[in-house]
This record gives sequence, C-alpha cells and structure tokens, in this order.
Amino acid sequence: MRKIIFITGGQRSGKSSFAQRLAEKYATNPLYLATARHWDEDFEKRIQRHQADRGETWTTVEEEKLLSRHDFNGKTVLMDCVTLWLTNIFHDNGFNLETSLEEAKAEWDRFINQDFTLIAVSNEIGMSLHAPGETARHFTDLQGWVNQHIARTADEVFFMVSGIPVQIK
Repeated sequence: MRKIIFITGGQRSGKSSFAQRLAEKYATNPLYLATARHWDEDFEKRIQRHQADRGETWTTVEEEKLLSRHDFNGKTVLMDCVTLWLTNIFHDNGFNLETSLEEAKAEWDRFINQDFTLIAVSNEIGMSLHAPGETARHFTDLQGWVNQHIARTADEVFFMVSGIPVQIK
C-alpha cells in the first residue's frame, strides 16, 4: 500500500535527520533518492555530509529529474530533496516558471504511482523576504506551488521548526 510522508521546513531545520530516522523505522534497508547535481565544491561537501550521516544499511539512487523511471515498488524511499529536484528542472527549462511547474507536477504524479513508502523532503523558501530578482521570485513561486501539490498527495505532512517535527496533516 502506498504511503507518502512530506517533510518541509526551513534550511537546517532538521528535515533530513528526521526523515532518515523515520525511514529507518519503516525499513531496515531504506533507499535514499538523491536529487542533487554536483554543481560545485560546496555541493560536493553537502553531499559528502549527507552520505556520512547515513549508515551502511542505506542504498543510494541518484536521479536529477526523472524520478518515475525507477521502480521502487515494495520499498521505503527517502527523497532528499524536492528543492534540488526543482532546481534541476527549472535550470533545464531555461528558468521558465510555467514549463517547469507543468513538468514537475506531471513527473511527481507519474512517480507516486507506485506501491511504496515515500518520505519526501522539501524547503519552505517563501517564508522570508521577497527575492530581488525575477528568476529567484519565480523559483520561490515554483517551490510553493509544487509543495502544495505534493502536500495534497501526501498522507502525512510535517513542518520542521528548530529540529522539532510538527505534524500538520
């Protein structure tokens, strides 16, 4: 039976740690679905830190955009994170908001058409100042609309505040 758990919150709010503990409660050998591109040295360090936080019981699958091409039926999957996945889509679509939104929602809907436990981590980036640039404002809109779409499909939704999970659905 499919189960989707959506975890959102600010940067360094404890989302990934909470998600990992949750995945380990559901499975002894969970899958980590990594969506980060290896953009630069800082991203490499972030990736290494996340890898070090996981034990040997984890299997990592790297996928930048096409989540639905993987068969995760019967598995527990931690997708970390929606924001990086959207960054890849937005970048590859030339920063076009409408095209990126359409692509992301369609790909998400194909992806969740599996019998699995999915824990998806995202960021709430729209809770601060409005970005001064048009591209950044459009990405904030994209993130917010996709988060809403994912939350509608989720069975449970958690908002992380200072390392504390607050269940909102």
